[in-house]
Amino acid sequence: MLNNSQIQKAADDLYAAEANREQIDPLTLTHPDMDMDDAYAIQSSWVNRKIEDGRKIVGYKIGLTSRVMQRVMKIDTPDYGVLLDDMVFPDGGEIKTSDFTDPQIEVELAFVLKDRLFGENVTVEEVMAATAYIIPAFELIAARSHRVHPETGYTRKVFDTIADNAANAGIVMGGRKVKPGEVDLRWCGSIVKVNDVIEQTGLAAAVLDHPANGICWIAKRFASHNIALEPGQILLSGSFTAPMKVKAGDKVVGDYGALGSISVNFV
Repeated sequence: MLNNSQIQKAADDLYAAEANREQIDPLTLTHPDMDMDDAYAIQSSWVNRKIEDGRKIVGYKIGLTSRVMQRVMKIDTPDYGVLLDDMVFPDGGEIKTSDFTDPQIEVELAFVLKDRLFGENVTVEEVMAATAYIIPAFELIAARSHRVHPETGYTRKVFDTIADNAANAGIVMGGRKVKPGEVDLRWCGSIVKVNDVIEQTGLAAAVLDHPANGICWIAKRFASHNIALEPGQILLSGSFTAPMKVKAGDKVVGDYGALGSISVNFV
C-alpha cells in the first residue's frame, strides 16, 4: 500500500491537473503496485481538499455498472466517485469545454433520496422506497490523467480512474421526475444526439439489470466504512451507453421518451 505522503502527493497532482487544465501521467506509471484501497484513499484526499476549498458533497456517482462501460475500461466491477456542489450544471445550459481535460458525456438516471439508506444488505425494494424521485441525467466525465499516454500509448488502469474521482466532473439533470414504481426503470431508455446526429442509444437495464442495483452496490460498499446515503443526496446509477467525446460547439440532447429530454451546450 502507498504511504500517507505518496497518497497526498498523488491527490495534489490530480488537483493541480484540474486547476491547470493539463493532464498528468497515470498514477500507476509511478506506482505500478497500487491497489483499489490506494486509489480510493487518493480520491478521498482529493475530495477533502475540495471541501477545504468550500465545496460540499451533494451525492455520489456509481460507474462501470454496465457491460458496455466495463468493456471500455477492461474491468468487471463497479466503482464510485463523489459529486460536489460545483459539479451541478443546469439543463439546457452551457459548459465551458476548456475548463475540463478530455471531456465526455455519459447517459444515466439519477436517484434523489428522501430517506436514509444504510447497510450491507440493501435491496432494490429498499432503494425504491427510500427514493423521492428518479430523473434523467447526463454525467460529464473528464480525465485528469491521460487515458492513453500521447507518447508511450500507456493506457491508464482502473486504479487511475478511481483515484481521479472515477473521472467525474459534472452532472446535468432534467426532463420529468418520476416516482419509484411509476415506470419500469429497466425499460427507460435514451436516444442521444450530438449536433442532431444520433450517437448513442441504450436502456437502463444495462446497469446491473436494474439501475437501482447501482444504488444497492454503493450502499453496500459504504456500509463497511459506516457511511450512509442520506436524504437529499443525488445518486447517479451508472451509464447505459458508451461515453461520447465532446468539444466546443457541440450540442448534446438526450431524448428519454416519456421522461422528457435534457440538453447541454459546450462552448
